[in-house]
Amino acid sequence: MNFIKLFWASISLVRNGPLVQDGWVRSYIEGQSVDHEGKPIPWITYPALDFLSERLSKVESVFEYGSGNGTYWWAARASIVIAVEHDAEWYEKINKKIPDNVELYYEDIMIGSGYEEKILIDNRDYDVIVIDGRHRNSCMFQAPKRIKLEGIIILDNSNRPEYKQGVDHLIASGFRKIDFSGFCPIVNFKSQTTIFYQGQNILGI
Repeated sequence: MNFIKLFWASISLVRNGPLVQDGWVRSYIEGQSVDHEGKPIPWITYPALDFLSERLSKVESVFEYGSGNGTYWWAARASIVIAVEHDAEWYEKINKKIPDNVELYYEDIMIGSGYEEKILIDNRDYDVIVIDGRHRNSCMFQAPKRIKLEGIIILDNSNRPEYKQGVDHLIASGFRKIDFSGFCPIVNFKSQTTIFYQGQNILGI
């Protein structure tokens, strides 16, 4: 093997390839989920993010289990974003910078089921429900209660076997799914993001 050619091929891949174009290098260095320009993006796989970006322009409502840079990304695309966060310190940090169309709530996951049931705070149904926080199986049992018929549910790290119970529940509830495997911001290993949808849906699939 020609190690000199391999070295320069690796340099070229990093400088000109998707690791830079998608913003992975910047996110890895900064330790934040950002694109190549430093703008916030959801901490999901790049294939899933590309798919959503191409098919979603504007939605009415989003609910997030877990908050972060994805909250800002969704806020730019939705009329309202409601998010629940379990980490008090992280909640204080994010809450200082949220835009006017975001409602962020803190729920201690050690006290009852207020975290996963926060989605029932009112009678609102959502276009998008993002499950990327704690108690994900329980959240997947709650999500169908508040998703619009044309809405989608997004589960991150869906390759983890501990989430099989929730995934099976969504499938049994009539949802179909598409898995998006690949790299995601910050970390240096592959993950999987799954989008659940029903018949007529906002993604047009």
